[in-house]
Amino acid sequence: MKFYLILMCLFLSISIATAKDIQGLIKNSDGEALEYATIRLDGTNWGTTTKSDGTFYFKNIPAGQYTLVATLINYNTKTVEIDVLSNSTTDVGEITMEQTSQALHEVVVSTSMDRYVSRQPSNSIRLDQPLVKIPQNIQIVNSSMIADQQILSMSDGIVRNVSGATRQEHWGDLYTRVNMRGGRAAAFREGMNITSDWGPLTEDMSFVESIEFVKGPAGFMMSNGDPSGIYNVVMKKPTGQTKHQASLTLGSYDLYRASIDLDGKLDQSGKLLYRLNLMGQLKNSFRNNEFNNRYSIAPVISYIIDNNTKLTAEYTLQHVEMSNISSYYSFSTQGYGTLPRNFTMLSGGMEPTKINDHSIILNLQHNFDPNWKLTAQAAYFNYNQVGSSMWPDSINSEGYMRRRASVWDAISQMKFGQAYVNGKAKTGSVVHRILGGLDMGNKEYWADWMQSFVLDTIGSFNIYNPNNGAPALGYPVFDRSKSVKERAGGPQVTQTYTGLYLQDELSFFDESLRLTLAGRYTYVKSNSYGTSVEERKFTPRLGLSYSINENTSLYALYDQTFLPQSGLRRDGKGIRSITGNNMEIGAKKLWFGGKWNSTLSLYRIIKNNLLAADPNNASGEIYVLEIGQSRDQGIEFDLQGEILKGLNIVANYAFTESEVTKSSSEYPKGTQLPGVAKHTINANLKYKFTEGVLSGFNIQAGCTSLIDRSSWWSDNTVKAEELPNYFRLDAGAGWSNGILAINLMVNNVLDSYLYSGSFNKINHTPAYYWQTEAPVNYRLNITYNF
Repeated sequence: MKFYLILMCLFLSISIATAKDIQGLIKNSDGEALEYATIRLDGTNWGTTTKSDGTFYFKNIPAGQYTLVATLINYNTKTVEIDVLSNSTTDVGEITMEQTSQALHEVVVSTSMDRYVSRQPSNSIRLDQPLVKIPQNIQIVNSSMIADQQILSMSDGIVRNVSGATRQEHWGDLYTRVNMRGGRAAAFREGMNITSDWGPLTEDMSFVESIEFVKGPAGFMMSNGDPSGIYNVVMKKPTGQTKHQASLTLGSYDLYRASIDLDGKLDQSGKLLYRLNLMGQLKNSFRNNEFNNRYSIAPVISYIIDNNTKLTAEYTLQHVEMSNISSYYSFSTQGYGTLPRNFTMLSGGMEPTKINDHSIILNLQHNFDPNWKLTAQAAYFNYNQVGSSMWPDSINSEGYMRRRASVWDAISQMKFGQAYVNGKAKTGSVVHRILGGLDMGNKEYWADWMQSFVLDTIGSFNIYNPNNGAPALGYPVFDRSKSVKERAGGPQVTQTYTGLYLQDELSFFDESLRLTLAGRYTYVKSNSYGTSVEERKFTPRLGLSYSINENTSLYALYDQTFLPQSGLRRDGKGIRSITGNNMEIGAKKLWFGGKWNSTLSLYRIIKNNLLAADPNNASGEIYVLEIGQSRDQGIEFDLQGEILKGLNIVANYAFTESEVTKSSSEYPKGTQLPGVAKHTINANLKYKFTEGVLSGFNIQAGCTSLIDRSSWWSDNTVKAEELPNYFRLDAGAGWSNGILAINLMVNNVLDSYLYSGSFNKINHTPAYYWQTEAPVNYRLNITYNF
């Protein structure tokens, strides 16, 4: 035994003695240093990135011959053959990388090595820095994850890829409400805050490149929002490459879906580029009379004015025709899950809800020099809905229900303007990264809910034996002789805001230590359902990040936010804005040359002046209470990437504690706030065979578990644990040769029943309502690349 120990020690000593270092410098053809270039030794797990002066360094590399590969967006890949000697540091010297002809292309590249690993956020996040160096928890769901999991829309499983993110109920893809860190995450698209009470319309994934989740307040994006964070939808854009993809998906409940993605050049010079995504879908449901049909058209044109300037125009149309919005709920006085899964209160023949959602975005990018650049964009969003909703007017213990249908016609219009500058300067040994910008926005929302009709006579509709034919009192007929704006009598919601942001990140000790000093001044004026708010606030941001090495960092963050809110108090008092702050520490690491990454964060968010539904509300009442102060705190862990050859994984866990810390009589101190799962566990594993007769085949499985959940609406008579825990398992298999891919996904393998639920009063009668998962169902996708 001693002999083997001596031999092992001798071997290790020899290995250490022969392990030497590699250093070099990356520049462009003008002799300027290139930062954040990825340097790896081909065929190994060693990788690093260049510093601001273009240098890179490897330590303890065994002697031998290697191929060094340098990559950087907008530059041609460079390879260099090197010999690492056992008796000296290997100096590669200067390596020159040539810029591509389209210098401003935003190319997203996925390789087998980093399919699930995103190293840098999009331009619309503004930080212009690798994720590992940003002092905040930011998670990115990229196109590879979306394709592998056959995600069709924002509400269709995106959140399982992010720790602590949950989807609150569902409205048939009308809109997706994402909660994380105890509150609603603001919805952004291309860096613009498009959040509204019932919006935005759920984005179809056919035109989406990625979704970026920023945990906690993000002063660099906004300060007038919920401190829980944001999610930012990034659209597909031209890459400068000529490539096309067609996809067909068939599935349970009459799912028929086709899409095409065309990417290429419109002229020989490569200055005029295009991207066109088209999608059409027909889909029914496991519930009778329920359907969701839609199509989308998303063209993007980019013009490369010169090597330093690019203009991009994006247009998106989403059209939806769907069944009555509230048909997704079940109701009972006897408890959750006391009705068959396929129960519906929807009558056949009800008019559909139709939605047209348009958006236009113009984006200009200009590089003044390698260190300074300007981004400016303007956008217009227009949402038009014609439809209706339904809710019980009364219910009793015998199951007799009277249904009430209400008109729901709505128009939402939003206008945005943004301009921001990124730059880098140096004072002595300190490197400054500057971000300064202006955000302006205007939002207006008109809706008509005032017309409603009772559909049933007493005793004509029973939840235990529902008649889903024509209602006893006939179908509702709504008067639409006037426009929505006329019927609304003016916008129910208006908001105008202006924000100024300035940030200086100071880097010390060869940029290993970074201190962020930032602040945002926000002016906001809003009127929501009769509640007027006008505020001017300055919110500071302080961050600290330390790089142990190029792939590992520790960080700490303090940020503030505020959120104007509306509501009607029973006592007639005014509504104050939410004020909140986030304190967060964490660690980030890229493992084995960037094959997989991990993030660990601990946070505490304090919110003041928080509102919650008045538990004494009768049916139709919408009073709210100011519960004082709440605290959201927890731990989050995320892991993505290829942990073994061919095995890609997305796994995450979150512990979330969200409770009242300053009490009112209705919500005593310690009350768990609504819409929170204390434990959220997600995992998705995909293994692709790369050798032998099974080469090209793949298998995968994914699960979601929500434990110790509080209901959507909180009531002081219902404890959080009365909402059952949730577990869902999906599995799939497929084959691909790089050109043709065939994949089968089976969802809800274990036939989970209850997705969400709550307890409330319907016309003074205590009642439960809930939403069910579709039973075991499948999707078959065929994709062809050409």
